Amino acid sequence: MATKRVEKIRAKRKARVRGKITGTESKPRLAVFRSSRHIYVQAIADDTARTLAEASTLSEELKDVISGLKKVDAAKEVGKLLSRRLMTRGIEQATFDRGRFLYHGRVKALADAAREAGLKF
Repeated sequence: MATKRVEKIRAKRKARVRGKITGTESKPRLAVFRSSRHIYVQAIADDTARTLAEASTLSEELKDVISGLKKVDAAKEVGKLLSRRLMTRGIEQATFDRGRFLYHGRVKALADAAREAGLKF
């Protein structure tokens, strides 16, 4: 469990990062959440308050693919899946919202995989 000092730092970082980012229908915000076991990402249109697409390590499409993979490799698969889901909706651009998490490790792997799959941000 994080100490109060660490929680305060994370809350400040989250407010700073999220205060600068908004998403629209044509360019949604990719909100990332990382737990100790899983990683989740949503494409959110803030102007209409809708989730356009989502993907996570718990997605049924990825269950067989990520079994036995390391967490960073699983995050790459999640990024590819989200990119495919957005491309089918005709969305090619997005804004990346890392939230309170540093742009390193699994968060960076997810972003890089989404870029490689054709998503621009």
